[in-house]
Amino acid sequence: MAIWHTTPTLEQLNESAAGCMSGYIGLQLTELGDDYLVGTLPVDERTRQPFGILHGGASVVLAETLGSFGANLVVDTDRFYCVGQEINANHLRPVAEGTVTGTARPVHLGRSSQVWEIRITDPRGKLSCISRITMAVVAHGVDEGQ
Repeated sequence: MAIWHTTPTLEQLNESAAGCMSGYIGLQLTELGDDYLVGTLPVDERTRQPFGILHGGASVVLAETLGSFGANLVVDTDRFYCVGQEINANHLRPVAEGTVTGTARPVHLGRSSQVWEIRITDPRGKLSCISRITMAVVAHGVDEGQ
């Protein structure tokens, strides 16, 4: 049974991110399963650090994008939206070329918060980064500054 409140097409999701950071660095959402979301990111001049390997920040962009999309697909966006509260990432293996793939799955789906785990693998399927993001579920009209 799917966990999603709505299930837009991958094309719609990718179009919504085209003019944002994720679109500029080539991130693409590639699969929407019943309880997971997959996306890819090229390792190229946009995403490498000066030593020629995938920048850790690019991995975090992939993780946060997947977690944020997943969190917002779970809620009724007419009433709520989800924003990141905390993210961490453990970079386990460098990646110098190809495409990395991230898979986001929920760990906790609560009324006021969600926790997602994102596993990022290299082109050979080896784990290169593992990340966890905590998302706040906010009702529309609520002032976040209070």
